Amino acid sequence: MSVTSVLARKWRPKTFAQLVGQQHVVQALSNALIQNRLHHAYLFTGTRGVGKTTIARIFAKSLNCAIGITATPCGICNACTEIDSGRFVDLIELDAASNTGIDNMRDVLDNAQYMPTLGRYKVYLIDEVHMLSKAAFNSMLKTLEEPPAHVKFILATTDPQKIPVTVLSRCLQFNLKQLPPALIVTHLEYILGQEGITFDIAALTLLARAAQGSMRDALSLLDQAIAYSDSRIEESTVCNMLGSIDQSYLYDLLQTLLLRDGAGLLRIADEMQSRSLAFDVALQDLATLLHRIALAQTVPEAITEDEPERVRLLELAKSFNAEEIQLYYQIAIHGRNEIDLAPDEYAGFTMTLLRMLAFRPAGAKAASEQPTTEVSEPSTANATSIPAPKQQLQTIETISQSVNPIVTTSMVIDWGTLLTQLKVQGMARELAKHCTLENFVDGRLTLILAPQHKHLLTNKMAQDKLQTALADHFVQPVRLVVMPGENNMPTPAAVEQKLKQTLQQQAVEGITQDPFVREAQTQLDAQILEETIKPIQ
Repeated sequence: MSVTSVLARKWRPKTFAQLVGQQHVVQALSNALIQNRLHHAYLFTGTRGVGKTTIARIFAKSLNCAIGITATPCGICNACTEIDSGRFVDLIELDAASNTGIDNMRDVLDNAQYMPTLGRYKVYLIDEVHMLSKAAFNSMLKTLEEPPAHVKFILATTDPQKIPVTVLSRCLQFNLKQLPPALIVTHLEYILGQEGITFDIAALTLLARAAQGSMRDALSLLDQAIAYSDSRIEESTVCNMLGSIDQSYLYDLLQTLLLRDGAGLLRIADEMQSRSLAFDVALQDLATLLHRIALAQTVPEAITEDEPERVRLLELAKSFNAEEIQLYYQIAIHGRNEIDLAPDEYAGFTMTLLRMLAFRPAGAKAASEQPTTEVSEPSTANATSIPAPKQQLQTIETISQSVNPIVTTSMVIDWGTLLTQLKVQGMARELAKHCTLENFVDGRLTLILAPQHKHLLTNKMAQDKLQTALADHFVQPVRLVVMPGENNMPTPAAVEQKLKQTLQQQAVEGITQDPFVREAQTQLDAQILEETIKPIQ
């Protein structure tokens, strides 16, 4: 059965009920609409294809539907149909990537003062808003500070870190999550059922993984798979289309690595080369598999019962030490990044495998050799013994090729001091500022997040950037764990606030006690406006 239009357009949700995932955003917006508690500016963040623009358009319909402000727009009135077709005059969509300058923003905002032509609200949807220039942001800020009652701003971005804090503070921010593969597979099943196209569930699983959390990418890949297939979407066809690696090769590689069999690793690599498989894709898929093994080790319930390779995953999870998997993941990532610098792809791929064979966490044994007793180290709150940064690493003992080098390092660092050394900005820094350091043991760094800021946990991008910064600082893999909870130690944000208060108090006292100021009060009946006093930075 032929498909009459691009699937991503044909199956684009037109109501909140049709949306797949993002229930945390849908619930919040629906409640605001039902209670008529509307903010003047909303910011939707998230990677491509997760629904930012779609939700914005549904929200615009909810604001302008003929039946009134509602969480369930009718879909048949002029406002609803024209928004769906992209012709609604009071929905102004601006691509900030193409209109970055202040002149473009001034033209848009100058029209904001005028009442809507047809709708209840004039809605400005600015996509990729982080691309605006500093001058354009400043121009927008003036309108955000004192918006007309008939205007709503919806900003969308894939990189909220680049948006000025002054703009962020005036928006309600919603972070849209990447969709899990299982959810994407379920939606693809439904669509293909409606389209009358037969498929293998394993083929849809491959498409869902390749989409990397983006429903739009998944539908685009599905379009491609339909064009690539004859009458049925099969796993082998999708593998060829994506250039995917047969997963059995990856499992065999890890099983051979477990046996420390260098010759066996090269035999598998040679077989992969004889089949002209892409080694950069192989390293990407290997990193994905290592991630799933790490999940199986730490959160077994994350591996669902319908996972095709569930048994093999759990077997490898038991066979490898957790630190080994973390190290191999890091090696695979670096190997993929460096493969273009290698003499050829085969050399880059095999060198990555040999690194995995050569390096092992100090004193690590296979998981099957580990004692079952788990020893936890006492917490020292913000002052914790952790590995030193690169310039302070010292090799204490180095012995032959047959035995791995042992590196032992530690030092006491305050979390607030460490934060000043990390290269993080924006929401990642905000997250870190409201945490205290619980411990750093075996590559796992645990932070305790102040309960009143637990909403920051929804920003996965911020956690990823903070974890990357920590790994770069310590020059080793770091697994970041952030948990809400109480801690008697002050957070860097609390210390910073206390310092600001102290400086403010000193500034006020300096002014009020100044002889010249006191004389002016006496002679001229002058008054001191304390809120206008600011300490000199």
